[in-house]
Amino acid sequence: MQSDRPNSAGEQPIDATNAQPGQEYESSPPGAGQQPGQPGDALPGQDLSHELPQMLVDAQAKASENYDLYVRALAEMENVRRRAQEDVSKAHKYAIEGFAESLLPVRDSLEMALKADTPTIESIREGVEATLKLLGSVFEKNKLLEIDPTGQRFDPNRHQAISMVPVGATNPPVMANHVVSVLQKGYLINDRVLRPALVTVAQG
Repeated sequence: MQSDRPNSAGEQPIDATNAQPGQEYESSPPGAGQQPGQPGDALPGQDLSHELPQMLVDAQAKASENYDLYVRALAEMENVRRRAQEDVSKAHKYAIEGFAESLLPVRDSLEMALKADTPTIESIREGVEATLKLLGSVFEKNKLLEIDPTGQRFDPNRHQAISMVPVGATNPPVMANHVVSVLQKGYLINDRVLRPALVTVAQG
């Protein structure tokens, strides 16, 4: 049921059909129920067009800064890659530099032996022994170890059999499948076979 009381200008009629005794009604102001001041929302009548040029300038400056950082990072990665390639190239090129340098004293010793005016058998022998000892120290320094498997069990990974001899013909006696004699020593470098030892093996 609606009230017959005349409304003032701009007022909406009040529906009192479901009104409860003593209940009062308040009219809601315009815009009630809206959240005030949402971020990025312009207030009614507010004009942001004057801020757009500055916002564009700021965005361009940030984009330029990020591009500069990207170019710098790309250049640094290229420098790292180039230095790595140079290091690998030098490692391959000068891999034996240390070994070659350690061999120079051996050559010096041989040249000095040849300069002797009246060498004797004894002096030559002493010179050869000294040079061989010097060469042995060079091998040891560079982890170049000899393989001398006399009397050891035949190992096809480190030994190369040249011939087989019957067990009964070995002197001193050698067990079957063991090395009887070494015709040429083998060598290891850093636990890798550089040259297998040439051997004769007792036939089983």
